[in-house]
Amino acid sequence: SVGHAVIVGGIGGGQVVVGPRQSSSRPPEPMLLPVDGAHEVVAVGVLAPGEDGRPVLHMHAAMGRSGSTLTGCVRPGVTTWLVGEVVLYEILGTSAQRVKDDASGFALLELGE
Repeated sequence: SVGHAVIVGGIGGGQVVVGPRQSSSRPPEPMLLPVDGAHEVVAVGVLAPGEDGRPVLHMHAAMGRSGSTLTGCVRPGVTTWLVGEVVLYEILGTSAQRVKDDASGFALLELGE
């Protein structure tokens, strides 16, 4: 099965991908920015099995602190600050899977029958 995750709360630190260094590069080299200090956060993501059957999360978040906003793809190691409320919806009856795309290097979501 596949999951859809929504998060509301606080992020305490970590880093996010804010785009490729050069839009035309393949595979793209990610630009990483740190999340310094507590930020308010809203995020959405898709949880689907990878080629080995283990769940893989692809999540994008918008975070704010003191009038500044940071938006990007959440990376492993991002921490929760005080509260992180996650609502996870399970999507049944699908054979979706994350499959590595050789051109981009990304594990892209492929929908089955």
